[in-house]
Amino acid sequence: MLIVMQAHASEEQVRAVCEKIESVGLKAHSIPGAQRTAIGITGNQGIVEIGLEEMAGVQEVICVSKPYKLVSRDVKEENTVITFPGTDTTIGGKELAVIAGPCAIESREQAFKIAEQVAKAGARFFRGGAYKPRTSPYAFQGMGEAGLQIMAEIRERFGMLIVTEAMDYESLEQVEKYADVIQIGARNMQNYSLLKRAGRARRPVLLKRGMSATLEEFLMAAEYVMSEGNYQVILCERGVRTFADHTRNTLDLSIVPAVHRLSHLPILVDPSHGTGKRTKVLPLSRAAVAVGADGLIVEVHHDPDRALSDGPQSIYPDQFAELMREVGAIAPIIGRSMAAPVAAVAGASR
Repeated sequence: MLIVMQAHASEEQVRAVCEKIESVGLKAHSIPGAQRTAIGITGNQGIVEIGLEEMAGVQEVICVSKPYKLVSRDVKEENTVITFPGTDTTIGGKELAVIAGPCAIESREQAFKIAEQVAKAGARFFRGGAYKPRTSPYAFQGMGEAGLQIMAEIRERFGMLIVTEAMDYESLEQVEKYADVIQIGARNMQNYSLLKRAGRARRPVLLKRGMSATLEEFLMAAEYVMSEGNYQVILCERGVRTFADHTRNTLDLSIVPAVHRLSHLPILVDPSHGTGKRTKVLPLSRAAVAVGADGLIVEVHHDPDRALSDGPQSIYPDQFAELMREVGAIAPIIGRSMAAPVAAVAGASR
């Protein structure tokens, strides 16, 4: 169910409604909007008869038929914009968010070299894996906390925000300490205990679509995070598994407008995992922005032929700079903008 408060409802009235909901063993989710506050109710199996309609400040009580409630535009009509205290960087606003960096942190020298070049090109977020879920148990599994510490240094030096993946409870605790955004990978999209733990984290969560997930399953995974009280969720399309063999996955760009129609959450596109082919990253990045994606997450490596993970889909830094120019030309046509490159990064490598 959804409680829509009046535009002039006070904080005390909102709090009173939440307390009334929780007094009967249900969970209240107060989500402020541009014009009014909405309060979602979870834990109920049907209509809640506790006299909410008569409470001060309540405009109406709506029965939400969709299985996902907090994710839905029914609970929040305007788009969610993720903000980062102390910065002017956002995800979901007018400015396109671009996340770039290697698949995995391999060394401090490698990470700093790539960070310097993607920052110069205009990336405001740096991605890199410290914990790597690999198909083979013998493949490089990441540097762990040492990799997180390197990314924390990169944030300090270049001013970029850090996005990195958590694989389980233990790694999520570490990622929450170091990163600005916690990534939940495609393999964990339906790891419900991990999603609930991410919902109790104090960081935005970037949730990647599972390799065979439907739109409803994708949104329900986000609902798991939000139901625990973390409303800072970013969706990410990264390709689904189909019969196609000319790409690693099939990048489903049609999900971008579908998500925007049903949900207020921002959605990014990952053309690197979505194609698995370096030559396809730039054209699919252009297409993703044109179709309305709120940003991109791209793998960049200065020496991809020697990368310890996902080299074939990692683009060179000069290709990333070209990508930023091309996407920057498309953005104004659809009413979006690009961030200015981070200043004072020349000569940053040590």
